[in-house]
Amino acid sequence: MPESLNRCRGPGRPRQLDTTEREAIIIDAAEQVILSQGLGGASMAAIAQEAGMSKRTLYEVFESRAALFAAVVRRIRNLVTRPLTESELDLPLAQRLRLLLTPADDKFSDLMPLAILRAVIAEADRQPDLAREFLQEGPHALYGMIRLEIDRSVARGEISISDTESAARLMADMAHENVLEHLVSPRPACERQQAHDRRLDLAIRVFVGGIGEAG
Repeated sequence: MPESLNRCRGPGRPRQLDTTEREAIIIDAAEQVILSQGLGGASMAAIAQEAGMSKRTLYEVFESRAALFAAVVRRIRNLVTRPLTESELDLPLAQRLRLLLTPADDKFSDLMPLAILRAVIAEADRQPDLAREFLQEGPHALYGMIRLEIDRSVARGEISISDTESAARLMADMAHENVLEHLVSPRPACERQQAHDRRLDLAIRVFVGGIGEAG
């Protein structure tokens, strides 16, 4: 039985887990199965066994395997980005982008994102529904978050650019290193964090300087 479930049990009758707790346990289990067996081996039965739950319980929380995979990717995205607070929305674009694209968890490990990327590449042809979920909850969601801040600055008259969708994709690509290099020759997490910080600073300066202020 997973340690996460043991912590939820007392000396007597086990208490009922709420939906949020069950979601977290299931996602934890899915991540472990993907790490050990790859995406191909991450069946609902395997995940249920890892979570110490029945398949019926899994389907009560996640209507499909694709929905569960989307939740895994969404958790990763929430770790490598940081949604802005209301008070931060008034900051200049450069500061908003830096906050948005700075990992929310300083102790975040690259192990799971690498496993997800490799699994998606290996299984995309055979499991297009999971590939779509990855794109929607991963890269496309990130593009949308960046575009929202660019649109906000355009509306305020801070910058002038018509194609904010392409600009958002460009900013995201500039902020992150080449995916193939990362997959083939990953560096230690501490080195990657330092490289990310330097690259992000340069990317924001080049991007915001290239757009310039509204004329």
